[in-house]
Amino acid sequence: MTTIDIDHLRGWIGRTEQLHDQATPVPPRALAATLDRDDPPASAGDALPPLWHWLYFLPIHRQSELGPDGHPRRGGFLPPVPLPRRMWAGSQLQFHRAISIGQSLSRTSRIADVRLKEGRTGPLVFVNVDHEIRADSELAISERHDIVYREFPAPGETPRPAVAAPQDESWSRRIEPDDVLLFRYSALTFNGHRIHYDRRYVTEVEGYPGLVVHGPLIATLLLDLLRRQLPQASVKAFSFRALSPIFDVASFDVCGRQDTPRLVKLWARNAQGGLAMEATAQLD
Repeated sequence: MTTIDIDHLRGWIGRTEQLHDQATPVPPRALAATLDRDDPPASAGDALPPLWHWLYFLPIHRQSELGPDGHPRRGGFLPPVPLPRRMWAGSQLQFHRAISIGQSLSRTSRIADVRLKEGRTGPLVFVNVDHEIRADSELAISERHDIVYREFPAPGETPRPAVAAPQDESWSRRIEPDDVLLFRYSALTFNGHRIHYDRRYVTEVEGYPGLVVHGPLIATLLLDLLRRQLPQASVKAFSFRALSPIFDVASFDVCGRQDTPRLVKLWARNAQGGLAMEATAQLD
């Protein structure tokens, strides 16, 4: 059992980091192609769809600074949590104004909280990171990013099945998460995490049955479904929570339902009918 000095890790609370970038047009063109869209924001002044800001402020670390899982070694901006598995568990976002191609961007990040819980299979460490993203010095997005760390599964451990997903969607789209889709999204976000592209590592070291579909990719596909169904809608707020992983061994569905004129429920349903991610979008 890994020993966790939570008081030491909580010493990272309050740490900040600031990055700068430019909303260049090539990454949105590439993401539009990856999502099978033909309407990329390609010219100066074109607005980015919600969540496409994840194409910027990429984790550019030297090769020698990476850990065995492909992530940057721990103990820099993020606390050095000694648990081996790291997952993006969810986010809550407020969209104050659109980000447009050509704008200068800045992101100020702050460690908001670090806490330890005991889960069914061992300790869990939750790290909350708050981001403020500005475009041409104006606040554009406020985001809380929830990260969870946990142990590798014990030999012979059987994962708990996902709870049943809703079946009352108004819209749905079948997604085939093949190697190419996962590679392209990893490349677009400069994500070196090996669980998304290294099949030998993910099955033999981390004990998963296949390549793991990125949580942010699933969230992006959920909002992409909303855009396909309500192309004129303006998203004011969005939150999502990852509940169980999706692997590239089977297709999955992104689903949605508009409950009120300003509230859309979205979710991802795995091939067994389990709930993999749930989300809510608030419209202007």
